[in-house]
Amino acid sequence: MIYWVLKATLGSLLWAVYRPQVDGLEHVPEDGPVILASNHLAVTDSFFMPLVVKRRVTFIAKEEYFTGTGFKGWFVRTFMKAVGAIPVDRAGGDAASASLDTGKRVLSEGRLFGIYPEGTRSPDGRLYRGKTGVARLALQTGSPVVPVAMLNTGELQPIGKRIPRIGRVKIKFGPSLDFNRYRELVGDRFIERAVTDEVMDALRALSGQDYVDEYAAKFKEKGKP
Repeated sequence: MIYWVLKATLGSLLWAVYRPQVDGLEHVPEDGPVILASNHLAVTDSFFMPLVVKRRVTFIAKEEYFTGTGFKGWFVRTFMKAVGAIPVDRAGGDAASASLDTGKRVLSEGRLFGIYPEGTRSPDGRLYRGKTGVARLALQTGSPVVPVAMLNTGELQPIGKRIPRIGRVKIKFGPSLDFNRYRELVGDRFIERAVTDEVMDALRALSGQDYVDEYAAKFKEKGKP
């Protein structure tokens, strides 16, 4: 209920201010489980993409959004919980697996599940190597994957800028990808990598971003002093 209230109130305001330009929304099925796999350029991607989709979208969100302190921490935590975001420990291990298990539950209920295969925001606007969680979800649930390209959110909200500048948000949805031909090969790491790479190639074609065959998190680590 809170999700739809927020979408009707805050969503209407965001729509009026940022006037989203959306292409390919017809590729999102009206019912049934679907994985929405998006590139990730800005924090507001998690606001704008669900805003333009008629159905409810459940996202994985980094654990830090749920552990902040003070009024800002409370507000972010409350908002994330209200929109059904699922915390994920990006350090990997059992916590990440548990979050993907939750994703499988969402899909088993016939809902939309949003995921950023890169695992983190792009540090420089390029598209980075995808993690194989999206492949595991697709293969284990049989759900189609709809690639989603956020085209200019990184320009409206560069890293370090809290409030995005005013401008028209552009989003593009691509044709769904069906990986059921690999269902018998669930758990094969080479197949999981091939499926993930196919998703990332679709995102590259949609977004026009330059592709980097390296994990974004590792690239960020190299840039630290």
